[in-house]
Amino acid sequence: MHAEYVVAVRFRLDPTSADVSVTPNEFETTLLREADEPGTDGWLFFRDNLWRGELNDPAYVRELAEDELGVTVLFVEFRGLRTDDEYFSALKEAIGENLDLFRADSVHEVLNKYLGSSIQVED
Repeated sequence: MHAEYVVAVRFRLDPTSADVSVTPNEFETTLLREADEPGTDGWLFFRDNLWRGELNDPAYVRELAEDELGVTVLFVEFRGLRTDDEYFSALKEAIGENLDLFRADSVHEVLNKYLGSSIQVED
């Protein structure tokens, strides 16, 4: 069972020595954040940080990325939840058991409200 959040990140290197410079000093990459197992601490990351497949507070997620990467992050954009069938099934089951946490009537509604069409289920 495996899933990860996929986030595009643009960051800048800021050398600490006046004797060093970098060109270019800005780079783009893909950050992969492992998704917590459904029902465990942290599994509601998507509920707390996404709306319709977009980051609801990019500045906050940018700060999280800066803390994890140790560089100045200029831009973040959510690209999707990449998952396997087992994780996706467990996620839907956990959502179904906790619909009150989402103020929703169905699992489909929850997935649409928070992840939109950004779920990528791989074999």
